[in-house]
Amino acid sequence: MTAQVSLFNTLTRRVEPLQPLAPPRVTLYTCGPTVWNFAHIGNFRTFLFEDLLRRWLEHSGYDVFHIMNLTDVDDRTIKAARQAGKRLVEHTAPFTKAFFEDRDYLRIRPAHVYTAATEYMPQMIALVSRLLERGVAYKGEDGSVYFAIAKFPTYGRLSQLDKREIKVGARVASDEYAKGDPSDFALWKKADAEDEAVGAAWDAPFGRGRPGWHLECSAMSLEEIGKCCGVQTLDIHAGGIDLIFPHHENEIAQSEGATGQPFARHWVHGEFLNVRGTKMSKRHGNFLTARDLREQGVDAAAVRLLFFQTHYRQPVDFTDEALDAAKEGVRRLGEFHERLQKTGRGEKGEVLSGLAEKLEADVATALNDDLNAPRAVAALFDFVRAANRELDKPVPPPATARALAAFERVTGLLDLLPTARAADPAFVRWVEERIAARAQARKSKDFKAADAIRAELVAKGVEIEDTPQGTKWRLA
Repeated sequence: MTAQVSLFNTLTRRVEPLQPLAPPRVTLYTCGPTVWNFAHIGNFRTFLFEDLLRRWLEHSGYDVFHIMNLTDVDDRTIKAARQAGKRLVEHTAPFTKAFFEDRDYLRIRPAHVYTAATEYMPQMIALVSRLLERGVAYKGEDGSVYFAIAKFPTYGRLSQLDKREIKVGARVASDEYAKGDPSDFALWKKADAEDEAVGAAWDAPFGRGRPGWHLECSAMSLEEIGKCCGVQTLDIHAGGIDLIFPHHENEIAQSEGATGQPFARHWVHGEFLNVRGTKMSKRHGNFLTARDLREQGVDAAAVRLLFFQTHYRQPVDFTDEALDAAKEGVRRLGEFHERLQKTGRGEKGEVLSGLAEKLEADVATALNDDLNAPRAVAALFDFVRAANRELDKPVPPPATARALAAFERVTGLLDLLPTARAADPAFVRWVEERIAARAQARKSKDFKAADAIRAELVAKGVEIEDTPQGTKWRLA
């Protein structure tokens, strides 16, 4: 039995119950990275909300089929390959690998299918041919093929574009263009010297060239949901709000222009990420990648918590202070988890059982209501505070199996517990040697040396605690 999940639908501008075509199956398509460079944390803010969406749907009993595209041929990848003096595939391969590494670092569940654009040329060529046959596309005098938006009367309904803005008969060849310039867009671009130089040109009945960015997602998603599920309509299409126009608007036009069927039943879009109050860009000097955070030793759980404390449809501000607060929150969750595990598993902790039941109910209510992660996170920390009060009593109740199971289910769903780090034997020996050296320094009243050793340990992620039984340590 699946729970009732409701989501804000950009197409209708209201929160609506999710109604898949063939429940419990849900087809989910998410726009992935353009692998011309490393993905930045703004990209991953979107990928993380989509990760939570998928996790919650699966937790709720849905059978999710998740497709994510990898844009490895477009204006940016071709330009970057040309500047690097490489073939297209040679330039994009390392960034594709880096994306998967960053995905795993941030604990994002892998999609069931990753569709690299360069691997779907026959499907893209077939889609252009179909649009030409149906009279909604035409070959321009420049040798490229364009979609005729005048032949698609509902164009603009996703972005709520003012019909007076549409420039009938005007054409735009660029993959990305200004919101005030809705014109016929390129489905297939005639190959030029730069395309040929990097190996980004393919033969087609309508001329040698390469696909437009918008065409790629339509061809790949329709191919995969057709193979998997025998349908031509996605249940959910998700991405960042910057993709609503022109990308998703054009996807709708070319997909529905070819199939005559609705392209997606539900459109879900996440807001921007700002860094220290300013939209992230290299121009502003606040450009951060996921690997920057990984190299700084930032726990993925802290990044997840920071993002989930803001609703996916609200902008989130990434600051050092917010990240430090998220790190502290993750530390508290980890310590509470250890406390529950060590307290024991009894069956007399009625209050703890009641708190656990309330936690799961509150989280379900929050996430069913347009994936309200901030309310779910607040419920989790309310539970931790209330349960700690119970465990602080002079005669604390045994930690019930119910409380531990509920806590682990919720933290597993949000994936907010600290990353477990197993220390190798050589590292353990080094830590114990440094602790012994610190003990000797303290005994000799050389407190400056003792403090220096503590700082050395902290720099390696080792927390120490001096107790009557000696110095204890653990990985932070």
